Amino acid sequence: MKDYTKEYKVWQEKVTDSAVLKSLAEMDEEEICNAFSKNLEFGTGGLRGIMSAGTDRMNVYTVYRATEGLAKYMQSHSFNTCAVTYDSRLNSEAFGKIVAATLASNNITVYLTKECMPTPFLSFMVRHLRCDMGVNITASHNPSEYNGYKAYDSNGCQLTDSAAMEVTSYINAVELFKSPLPNFDFYLNDKIIYCDELVEQEYIANVLNESLGSADGLCAVYTPLNGVGHRIVPEVLKKAGLTELHIVPEQSMPDGHFATCPYPNPEKAEALTLAVQLAQKNNADIVLATDPDSDRLGVVVNTGKGFVQLNGNEVGVLLLDYVLSKLKETGKLPDNPVVVKTIVTSKMADVVAHKYGATVTNVLTGFKYIGDVINKLQKKGQEKRYVFGFEESCGYLKGTYVRDKDGIVAAMLVAECAAMCKKQGKTLYEHIQELYAQFGNYCLKTISYRFEGMKGFEIKNKLLTELRTHPFLTLGDSSVINTVDYLTQTKLDLPKSNVMQFNSEDGSQLIIRPSGTEPLIKCYITTTGDKAETKRRYNAIKAQTDKRFSID
Repeated sequence: MKDYTKEYKVWQEKVTDSAVLKSLAEMDEEEICNAFSKNLEFGTGGLRGIMSAGTDRMNVYTVYRATEGLAKYMQSHSFNTCAVTYDSRLNSEAFGKIVAATLASNNITVYLTKECMPTPFLSFMVRHLRCDMGVNITASHNPSEYNGYKAYDSNGCQLTDSAAMEVTSYINAVELFKSPLPNFDFYLNDKIIYCDELVEQEYIANVLNESLGSADGLCAVYTPLNGVGHRIVPEVLKKAGLTELHIVPEQSMPDGHFATCPYPNPEKAEALTLAVQLAQKNNADIVLATDPDSDRLGVVVNTGKGFVQLNGNEVGVLLLDYVLSKLKETGKLPDNPVVVKTIVTSKMADVVAHKYGATVTNVLTGFKYIGDVINKLQKKGQEKRYVFGFEESCGYLKGTYVRDKDGIVAAMLVAECAAMCKKQGKTLYEHIQELYAQFGNYCLKTISYRFEGMKGFEIKNKLLTELRTHPFLTLGDSSVINTVDYLTQTKLDLPKSNVMQFNSEDGSQLIIRPSGTEPLIKCYITTTGDKAETKRRYNAIKAQTDKRFSID
């Protein structure tokens, strides 16, 4: 821990930005400690933090410092072009312009979007314009006080672990305060060039090219949750044949305040309240929701007796079966097809993939690892073997036009699948029940435990350390028969990661990891059996994790 009082005084002396000065003046002792005790870490997902003054916060100075370090990294590799975009959050456009100006001041050509755009578009933009790197200012689905910074390589994939570590070494050598910060207008139309609008149409064409059917005959409600999907998602859905689309008016336009959905995460039922109300009013078949940067998709289904939200695993399994069955039906399923999922994603994907002769590759949490599998297949000339990838946190990708999850292509495919089911006289909910009956009942639920501030940070690290010295010996009433520590593992062909996995005799599984983007410990509980048994086993394991990680 740094001497936070000393660091705070340095900021009081050197800060010139009015918004940061205001934030400094409003801080109490606890907030000063939380904001200045450590630096905001540039991890494998880039930066993410609360927007305020402080070394552990997102502000013009930490964004400048990260970008100056990134520029030095680029220069060391003779990289000279970078694509930049931003989401709908407060300060995102301003931070994006600081990124662009800082890179330009280092003689790097920047292609910048004229308005906020989806994260998958940034991945496409990097690839389409053949840029050396990309930067997106976004905090994805975090609450409104957060913002973030994602860095991409030339494949349009978030940086690998080794590259992120190298960038970090350059960031650490950068002086935090530079007066004045690089001027955006000075470099505009010289080193900073606005992205051609034709690139957006190319992206939409690539999304539509992944279509496997039509969404005609379907009535849907869509909410962009005040994010960047407001234009592109409706356009794609209508071009995919969607007959009737209603958009939640209060959430239809970009707005970083997220007034009607303070936690704009499409995994959470609370974020979809207004969308479900509109669906009830219009008797819609489904609700589709993208998060503020449009890389995740939430789905709610009208069962005829009420509206039921599908979790990320259920949507992923539905899409996996839809993609594989349609490709097989049309004779387009490649030889030795590859499906990619994260280690915390439902094992049901394995049995569904097996039915179609597909191989499942398991990777660490983070869609960049799925993108990396596509990259490796491409290097072997086998890119077409990739058919689908997904993660339980509502991230999905069909196609190889990007190297990140894409809520837009997912929305299109879910609409198509729902329309197909409607023509067959059933709902998506009934269809997932059919798949459970066919492949087995797999229940996977995620429990998150929050640890705020410096005190929480220390408690979280202590609990994770204790997990290795005092591991779980049982899951419920079943003995643990196998434990995998991904931090020390040597037999698995995966990077080392702070993840523990416990497998029990009755087939239950518990995976525990710290979140890379929020102050959380996440527990992924998998149980199998009939519905009553899976529920009983889940409740027993959850009681164990509650006892271990709850600090209330």
